[in-house]
Amino acid sequence: MMPLTLSRYFAARFLSVVTAVFAGVFVLVVLLDYVELMRRASDAPNVSAWLVAKTSFFRVPQVTERLLPFAVLVGAMTCYLNLSRRHELVIARSAGMSAWQFVAPAALVALVLGVLAATVYNPLSAAMREQSKRLEADLFGERQSALRPTGGSFWVRQKSAEGQSIINATSSREQGSLLGGVTVLAFDPSGRFRERIEAKSAELEAGRWRLEQARVYASGSQTREFESYALSTNLTPEQVRESFATPETVSFWELPQYIETADQAGLLAAGYRLQYQLLLARPLLLAAMVMLAACVSLRFFRFGGVSVMVLSGVGAGFLLYVLSKVTEDLSKAELMHPMAAAWLPVLVGGLSGIVVLLYQEDG
Repeated sequence: MMPLTLSRYFAARFLSVVTAVFAGVFVLVVLLDYVELMRRASDAPNVSAWLVAKTSFFRVPQVTERLLPFAVLVGAMTCYLNLSRRHELVIARSAGMSAWQFVAPAALVALVLGVLAATVYNPLSAAMREQSKRLEADLFGERQSALRPTGGSFWVRQKSAEGQSIINATSSREQGSLLGGVTVLAFDPSGRFRERIEAKSAELEAGRWRLEQARVYASGSQTREFESYALSTNLTPEQVRESFATPETVSFWELPQYIETADQAGLLAAGYRLQYQLLLARPLLLAAMVMLAACVSLRFFRFGGVSVMVLSGVGAGFLLYVLSKVTEDLSKAELMHPMAAAWLPVLVGGLSGIVVLLYQEDG
Protein backbone atom coordinates (compact mmCIF):
# COMPACT_ATOMS: atom_id res chain seq x y z
CA MET A 1 0.00 0.00 0.00
CA MET A 2 1.20 3.50 -0.80
CA PRO A 3 1.92 5.65 2.28
CA LEU A 4 -0.94 7.97 3.21
CA THR A 5 1.29 11.05 3.02
CA LEU A 6 2.33 10.28 -0.56
CA SER A 7 -1.29 9.58 -1.51
CA ARG A 8 -2.35 12.95 -0.14
CA TYR A 9 0.50 14.59 -2.01
CA PHE A 10 -0.51 13.10 -5.37
CA ALA A 11 -4.17 13.91 -4.71
CA ALA A 12 -3.36 17.51 -3.76
CA ARG A 13 -1.21 18.00 -6.86
CA PHE A 14 -3.96 16.63 -9.09
CA LEU A 15 -6.67 18.73 -7.44
CA SER A 16 -4.64 21.94 -7.66
CA VAL A 17 -3.90 21.46 -11.36
CA VAL A 18 -7.49 20.56 -12.25
CA THR A 19 -8.75 23.57 -10.29
CA ALA A 20 -6.32 25.85 -12.12
CA VAL A 21 -7.33 24.46 -15.53
CA PHE A 22 -11.05 24.76 -14.78
CA ALA A 23 -10.61 28.30 -13.45
CA GLY A 24 -8.69 29.26 -16.59
CA VAL A 25 -11.41 27.82 -18.82
CA PHE A 26 -14.08 29.59 -16.79
CA VAL A 27 -12.37 32.98 -17.10
CA LEU A 28 -11.75 32.48 -20.83
CA VAL A 29 -15.40 31.58 -21.49
CA VAL A 30 -16.58 34.55 -19.43
CA LEU A 31 -14.40 36.94 -21.44
CA LEU A 32 -15.53 35.51 -24.78
CA ASP A 33 -19.18 35.58 -23.78
CA TYR A 34 -18.83 39.10 -22.41
CA VAL A 35 -17.35 40.35 -25.69
CA GLU A 36 -20.13 38.67 -27.67
CA LEU A 37 -22.86 40.14 -25.43
CA MET A 38 -21.29 43.60 -25.68
CA ARG A 39 -21.36 43.31 -29.46
CA ARG A 40 -25.01 42.29 -29.48
CA ALA A 41 -25.97 45.01 -27.01
CA SER A 42 -23.99 47.76 -28.72
CA ASP A 43 -27.07 49.42 -30.19
CA ALA A 44 -29.40 48.76 -27.25
CA PRO A 45 -30.28 51.91 -25.27
CA ASN A 46 -29.15 52.43 -21.66
CA VAL A 47 -27.10 49.25 -21.38
CA SER A 48 -24.43 49.30 -18.69
CA ALA A 49 -21.23 47.28 -18.84
CA TRP A 50 -21.99 45.92 -15.36
CA LEU A 51 -25.33 44.46 -16.49
CA VAL A 52 -23.67 42.81 -19.50
CA ALA A 53 -20.91 41.38 -17.28
CA LYS A 54 -23.46 40.09 -14.78
CA THR A 55 -25.50 38.46 -17.53
CA SER A 56 -22.41 36.81 -18.98
CA PHE A 57 -21.30 35.55 -15.57
CA PHE A 58 -24.67 33.86 -14.98
CA ARG A 59 -24.63 32.26 -18.45
CA VAL A 60 -21.19 30.68 -18.23
CA PRO A 61 -21.57 27.98 -15.49
CA GLN A 62 -23.82 25.85 -17.69
CA VAL A 63 -21.21 25.96 -20.47
CA THR A 64 -18.27 25.17 -18.20
CA GLU A 65 -20.21 22.28 -16.67
CA ARG A 66 -19.96 20.51 -20.03
CA LEU A 67 -16.22 21.26 -20.17
CA LEU A 68 -15.48 19.77 -16.75
CA PRO A 69 -14.47 16.29 -18.08
CA PHE A 70 -11.95 17.91 -20.43
CA ALA A 71 -10.61 20.04 -17.58
CA VAL A 72 -10.05 16.83 -15.61
CA LEU A 73 -8.37 15.19 -18.62
CA VAL A 74 -6.02 18.11 -19.27
CA GLY A 75 -5.39 18.59 -15.53
CA ALA A 76 -4.47 14.92 -15.03
CA MET A 77 -2.14 14.94 -18.05
CA THR A 78 -0.46 18.13 -16.84
CA CYS A 79 -0.12 16.79 -13.30
CA TYR A 80 1.51 13.50 -14.32
CA LEU A 81 3.78 15.14 -16.92
CA ASN A 82 5.02 17.60 -14.27
CA LEU A 83 5.61 14.76 -11.81
CA SER A 84 7.55 12.88 -14.49
CA ARG A 85 9.55 15.96 -15.50
CA ARG A 86 10.61 16.51 -11.88
CA HIS A 87 11.51 12.77 -11.59
CA GLU A 88 9.05 12.26 -8.75
CA LEU A 89 7.45 9.32 -10.53
CA VAL A 90 10.92 7.83 -11.11
CA ILE A 91 11.67 7.98 -7.39
CA ALA A 92 8.29 6.50 -6.53
CA ARG A 93 8.79 3.66 -9.00
CA SER A 94 12.25 2.96 -7.58
CA ALA A 95 10.56 2.51 -4.20
CA GLY A 96 8.44 -0.27 -5.68
CA MET A 97 5.23 1.62 -6.45
CA SER A 98 3.19 0.87 -9.54
CA ALA A 99 1.18 3.09 -11.84
CA TRP A 100 -2.03 1.94 -10.18
CA GLN A 101 -0.88 3.54 -6.95
CA PHE A 102 -0.19 6.83 -8.82
CA VAL A 103 -3.61 6.79 -10.44
CA ALA A 104 -5.70 5.76 -7.43
CA PRO A 105 -5.52 9.10 -5.51
CA ALA A 106 -6.38 11.13 -8.62
CA ALA A 107 -9.23 8.77 -9.53
CA LEU A 108 -10.64 9.06 -6.01
CA VAL A 109 -10.48 12.86 -6.18
CA ALA A 110 -12.16 12.74 -9.61
CA LEU A 111 -15.00 10.66 -8.16
CA VAL A 112 -15.52 13.23 -5.40
CA LEU A 113 -15.42 16.07 -7.94
CA GLY A 114 -18.01 14.24 -10.04
CA VAL A 115 -20.36 13.86 -7.08
CA LEU A 116 -20.00 17.54 -6.21
CA ALA A 117 -20.49 18.53 -9.86
CA ALA A 118 -23.75 16.58 -10.07
CA THR A 119 -25.22 17.45 -6.66
CA VAL A 120 -23.94 20.99 -6.07
CA TYR A 121 -22.59 22.61 -9.23
CA ASN A 122 -25.39 21.40 -11.51
CA PRO A 123 -28.25 22.87 -9.39
CA LEU A 124 -26.26 26.09 -9.08
CA SER A 125 -25.64 26.35 -12.84
CA ALA A 126 -29.32 25.59 -13.59
CA ALA A 127 -30.49 28.35 -11.23
CA MET A 128 -27.94 30.81 -12.65
CA ARG A 129 -29.04 29.97 -16.21
CA GLU A 130 -32.64 30.86 -15.36
CA GLN A 131 -31.42 34.10 -13.78
CA SER A 132 -29.38 34.88 -16.90
CA LYS A 133 -32.54 34.61 -19.01
CA ARG A 134 -34.24 37.22 -16.83
CA LEU A 135 -31.20 39.48 -17.13
CA GLU A 136 -31.19 39.03 -20.91
CA ALA A 137 -34.83 40.11 -21.03
CA ASP A 138 -33.90 43.25 -19.07
CA LEU A 139 -30.81 43.78 -21.17
CA PHE A 140 -32.33 43.59 -24.63
CA GLY A 141 -35.87 44.65 -23.86
CA GLU A 142 -38.05 44.24 -26.93
CA ARG A 143 -35.22 42.99 -29.13
CA GLN A 144 -36.43 39.44 -29.03
CA SER A 145 -34.11 38.37 -31.81
CA ALA A 146 -31.23 38.82 -29.41
CA LEU A 147 -32.85 36.30 -27.10
CA ARG A 148 -32.94 33.55 -29.70
CA PRO A 149 -31.32 30.42 -28.30
CA THR A 150 -28.37 28.92 -30.11
CA GLY A 151 -30.22 25.67 -30.73
CA GLY A 152 -33.18 27.31 -32.50
CA SER A 153 -36.68 28.29 -31.42
CA PHE A 154 -39.34 26.40 -29.49
CA TRP A 155 -42.51 24.96 -31.01
CA VAL A 156 -45.71 23.50 -29.58
CA ARG A 157 -49.12 22.62 -30.97
CA GLN A 158 -52.28 23.00 -28.93
CA LYS A 159 -56.00 22.43 -29.36
CA SER A 160 -58.91 24.23 -27.69
CA ALA A 161 -62.59 24.97 -28.24
CA GLU A 162 -61.60 27.80 -30.60
CA GLY A 163 -59.56 25.47 -32.80
CA GLN A 164 -55.92 24.50 -33.14
CA SER A 165 -52.91 26.77 -32.70
CA ILE A 166 -49.20 26.47 -33.39
CA ILE A 167 -47.03 28.47 -31.00
CA ASN A 168 -43.44 29.46 -31.71
CA ALA A 169 -41.20 31.20 -29.17
CA THR A 170 -37.62 32.40 -29.45
CA SER A 171 -36.95 32.18 -25.71
CA SER A 172 -38.27 30.26 -22.73
CA ARG A 173 -38.08 31.06 -19.03
CA GLU A 174 -39.45 29.62 -15.80
CA GLN A 175 -39.48 26.15 -17.37
CA GLY A 176 -41.74 27.21 -20.23
CA SER A 177 -44.34 29.24 -18.34
CA LEU A 178 -42.85 32.52 -19.66
CA LEU A 179 -42.11 32.83 -23.37
CA GLY A 180 -40.48 35.58 -25.40
CA GLY A 181 -40.74 36.49 -29.07
CA VAL A 182 -44.05 34.64 -29.53
CA THR A 183 -45.73 33.92 -32.86
CA VAL A 184 -49.07 32.10 -32.95
CA LEU A 185 -50.74 30.61 -36.04
CA ALA A 186 -54.41 30.09 -35.17
CA PHE A 187 -56.88 27.89 -37.07
CA ASP A 188 -60.64 27.51 -36.66
CA PRO A 189 -62.26 24.15 -35.70
CA SER A 190 -62.59 23.21 -39.37
CA GLY A 191 -58.83 23.60 -39.88
CA ARG A 192 -58.86 26.84 -41.89
CA PHE A 193 -56.34 29.56 -41.08
CA ARG A 194 -57.89 32.24 -38.90
CA GLU A 195 -55.21 34.69 -37.75
CA ARG A 196 -51.57 35.21 -36.92
CA ILE A 197 -50.57 36.72 -33.59
CA GLU A 198 -47.21 38.22 -32.74
CA ALA A 199 -46.47 39.19 -29.14
CA LYS A 200 -43.52 40.35 -27.09
CA SER A 201 -44.13 37.72 -24.40
CA ALA A 202 -46.60 35.11 -23.24
CA GLU A 203 -47.38 33.78 -19.77
CA LEU A 204 -49.24 30.56 -19.06
CA GLU A 205 -52.28 30.96 -16.82
CA ALA A 206 -55.16 28.64 -15.99
CA GLY A 207 -56.71 27.70 -19.32
CA ARG A 208 -55.10 30.46 -21.37
CA TRP A 209 -51.96 32.17 -22.58
CA ARG A 210 -51.75 35.85 -21.68
CA LEU A 211 -49.97 37.60 -24.56
CA GLU A 212 -48.39 40.99 -23.90
CA GLN A 213 -48.10 43.73 -26.56
CA ALA A 214 -49.79 41.54 -29.16
CA ARG A 215 -50.54 42.28 -32.80
CA VAL A 216 -53.28 40.27 -34.51
CA TYR A 217 -53.16 39.82 -38.28
CA ALA A 218 -56.36 38.34 -39.73
CA SER A 219 -57.21 37.91 -43.40
CA GLY A 220 -59.70 40.47 -44.65
CA SER A 221 -59.31 42.85 -41.68
CA GLN A 222 -56.89 45.46 -40.40
CA THR A 223 -54.13 44.78 -37.95
CA ARG A 224 -55.25 45.02 -34.33
CA GLU A 225 -53.00 45.82 -31.39
CA PHE A 226 -53.58 44.78 -27.78
CA GLU A 227 -51.65 45.47 -24.62
CA SER A 228 -52.91 42.12 -23.32
CA TYR A 229 -54.51 39.34 -25.37
CA ALA A 230 -55.91 36.03 -24.11
CA LEU A 231 -55.42 32.84 -26.12
CA SER A 232 -57.30 29.77 -24.95
CA THR A 233 -55.30 26.63 -24.29
CA ASN A 234 -55.76 23.16 -22.92
CA LEU A 235 -52.08 22.73 -22.15
CA THR A 236 -51.06 21.86 -18.62
CA PRO A 237 -47.86 23.09 -16.97
CA GLU A 238 -46.40 19.59 -17.41
CA GLN A 239 -47.09 19.61 -21.14
CA VAL A 240 -45.63 23.09 -21.51
CA ARG A 241 -42.58 22.06 -19.53
CA GLU A 242 -42.03 19.11 -21.86
CA SER A 243 -42.20 21.36 -24.94
CA PHE A 244 -40.36 24.49 -23.80
CA ALA A 245 -38.14 23.51 -20.86
CA THR A 246 -34.70 22.12 -21.65
CA PRO A 247 -33.42 19.31 -19.39
CA GLU A 248 -30.13 21.19 -18.87
CA THR A 249 -31.99 23.93 -16.96
CA VAL A 250 -33.49 21.44 -14.49
CA SER A 251 -31.61 20.78 -11.27
CA PHE A 252 -30.29 17.30 -10.47
CA TRP A 253 -32.52 17.11 -7.41
CA GLU A 254 -35.64 18.07 -9.40
CA LEU A 255 -35.13 15.67 -12.31
CA PRO A 256 -36.76 12.61 -10.64
CA GLN A 257 -39.89 14.65 -9.94
CA TYR A 258 -39.98 15.93 -13.52
CA ILE A 259 -39.66 12.38 -14.86
CA GLU A 260 -42.43 11.11 -12.61
CA THR A 261 -44.73 14.01 -13.52
CA ALA A 262 -44.14 13.50 -17.24
CA ASP A 263 -44.85 9.78 -16.93
CA GLN A 264 -48.09 10.43 -15.05
CA ALA A 265 -49.16 12.90 -17.73
CA GLY A 266 -48.39 10.39 -20.48
CA LEU A 267 -45.61 12.54 -21.95
CA LEU A 268 -42.20 11.55 -23.23
CA ALA A 269 -39.47 12.08 -20.67
CA ALA A 270 -36.47 10.79 -22.64
CA GLY A 271 -34.61 14.09 -22.38
CA TYR A 272 -35.01 14.24 -18.60
CA ARG A 273 -34.07 10.57 -18.20
CA LEU A 274 -30.93 11.10 -20.29
CA GLN A 275 -29.90 14.17 -18.32
CA TYR A 276 -30.44 12.32 -15.04
CA GLN A 277 -28.35 9.36 -16.17
CA LEU A 278 -25.61 11.68 -17.44
CA LEU A 279 -25.38 13.31 -14.03
CA LEU A 280 -25.36 9.94 -12.28
CA ALA A 281 -22.53 8.80 -14.56
CA ARG A 282 -20.48 11.98 -14.15
CA PRO A 283 -18.30 10.77 -11.23
CA LEU A 284 -17.24 7.66 -13.15
CA LEU A 285 -16.79 9.72 -16.33
CA LEU A 286 -14.26 11.95 -14.55
CA ALA A 287 -12.49 8.87 -13.21
CA ALA A 288 -12.38 7.48 -16.76
CA MET A 289 -10.76 10.72 -17.89
CA VAL A 290 -8.05 10.20 -15.27
CA MET A 291 -7.42 6.70 -16.60
CA LEU A 292 -7.12 7.99 -20.17
CA ALA A 293 -4.74 10.72 -19.05
CA ALA A 294 -2.58 8.22 -17.16
CA CYS A 295 -2.21 6.10 -20.31
CA VAL A 296 -0.42 8.86 -22.18
CA SER A 297 1.45 10.72 -19.42
CA LEU A 298 3.16 8.18 -17.13
CA ARG A 299 6.05 7.59 -19.52
CA PHE A 300 9.46 8.82 -18.35
CA PHE A 301 9.96 12.41 -19.41
CA ARG A 302 13.56 11.87 -20.59
CA PHE A 303 12.38 9.30 -23.16
CA GLY A 304 10.88 12.16 -25.19
CA GLY A 305 7.75 12.03 -27.26
CA VAL A 306 5.86 14.41 -24.96
CA SER A 307 4.05 16.15 -27.81
CA VAL A 308 2.86 12.82 -29.20
CA MET A 309 1.58 11.80 -25.78
CA VAL A 310 -0.30 15.05 -25.34
CA LEU A 311 -1.88 14.78 -28.79
CA SER A 312 -2.83 11.18 -28.07
CA GLY A 313 -4.57 12.19 -24.85
CA VAL A 314 -6.42 15.06 -26.52
CA GLY A 315 -7.42 12.78 -29.39
CA ALA A 316 -8.75 10.15 -26.99
CA GLY A 317 -10.79 12.79 -25.17
CA PHE A 318 -12.17 14.10 -28.45
CA LEU A 319 -13.19 10.62 -29.62
CA LEU A 320 -14.91 10.02 -26.29
CA TYR A 321 -16.75 13.32 -26.68
CA VAL A 322 -17.89 12.36 -30.19
CA LEU A 323 -19.12 9.01 -28.88
CA SER A 324 -21.05 10.69 -26.08
CA LYS A 325 -22.71 13.13 -28.51
CA VAL A 326 -23.69 10.30 -30.86
CA THR A 327 -25.23 8.28 -28.04
CA GLU A 328 -27.06 11.35 -26.70
CA ASP A 329 -28.53 12.09 -30.13
CA LEU A 330 -29.60 8.46 -30.49
CA SER A 331 -31.26 8.61 -27.09
CA LYS A 332 -33.09 11.85 -27.90
CA ALA A 333 -34.32 10.24 -31.11
CA GLU A 334 -35.52 7.29 -28.99
CA LEU A 335 -33.17 4.89 -30.77
CA MET A 336 -31.19 4.08 -27.62
CA HIS A 337 -32.13 3.71 -23.99
CA PRO A 338 -31.07 6.78 -21.91
CA MET A 339 -29.14 4.59 -19.47
CA ALA A 340 -27.14 2.97 -22.27
CA ALA A 341 -26.51 6.35 -23.92
CA ALA A 342 -25.17 7.84 -20.69
CA TRP A 343 -23.07 4.93 -19.48
CA LEU A 344 -21.61 3.61 -22.75
CA PRO A 345 -18.98 6.41 -23.12
CA VAL A 346 -18.02 5.94 -19.46
CA LEU A 347 -17.47 2.21 -19.94
CA VAL A 348 -15.56 2.70 -23.19
CA GLY A 349 -13.28 5.37 -21.72
CA GLY A 350 -12.69 3.60 -18.42
CA LEU A 351 -12.08 0.14 -19.87
CA SER A 352 -9.80 1.56 -22.59
CA GLY A 353 -7.68 3.27 -19.96
CA ILE A 354 -7.51 0.17 -17.77
CA VAL A 355 -6.55 -2.10 -20.69
CA VAL A 356 -3.79 0.24 -21.88
CA LEU A 357 -2.40 0.63 -18.37
CA LEU A 358 -2.44 -3.13 -17.87
CA TYR A 359 -0.48 -3.55 -21.11
CA GLN A 360 2.02 -0.81 -20.26
CA GLU A 361 2.63 -1.85 -16.67
CA ASP A 362 2.11 -5.60 -16.63
CA GLY A 363 2.87 -6.50 -20.24
